[in-house]
Amino acid sequence: MLKRVETILLGLAALAVLMMGAMITVNVILRLFGTSLPDSVVIVRELMVAAIVLPLAAVTAARAHVCVEVLVNRLPVRIKEGLILFGWVVGLIALTPLVYAAWRELATTATNGSFYFGDLSLPKWPGRLAFFVGLAVCWVRLLVVLVEDTRAFLRDAEAG
Repeated sequence: MLKRVETILLGLAALAVLMMGAMITVNVILRLFGTSLPDSVVIVRELMVAAIVLPLAAVTAARAHVCVEVLVNRLPVRIKEGLILFGWVVGLIALTPLVYAAWRELATTATNGSFYFGDLSLPKWPGRLAFFVGLAVCWVRLLVVLVEDTRAFLRDAEAG
């Protein structure tokens, strides 16, 4: 189930990148004729949030975060595994207040009916929702990866 959600979010992020590219291209062409798309800056900014945050869980599942391999690869395997577990715990702790703050911002924005001032008066909640969903699913994936890696670490300790 979680893998399916991650795949959907990854697809939505890719769609957001394509939409950003198309919108910027059309806007540049329209500027040659003295006009532009209304609220294009706001729309591109909101799409950029989706493009960055929605794939975080898939990146975590693939264990494709940036890491310092130059130093860590020289350490013994058990220490490397311990550092990986420590990193997952730190990630969970660091992400928890962000998820909470994203939820509060989404709830406030949706309740107040906040919108961007511009030609289209676009609502703010869709971008806040994308941000919250991306962070929340990433938090769940971090927890799952931490549990899986902890089990493997303990299993290896018993075997070795």
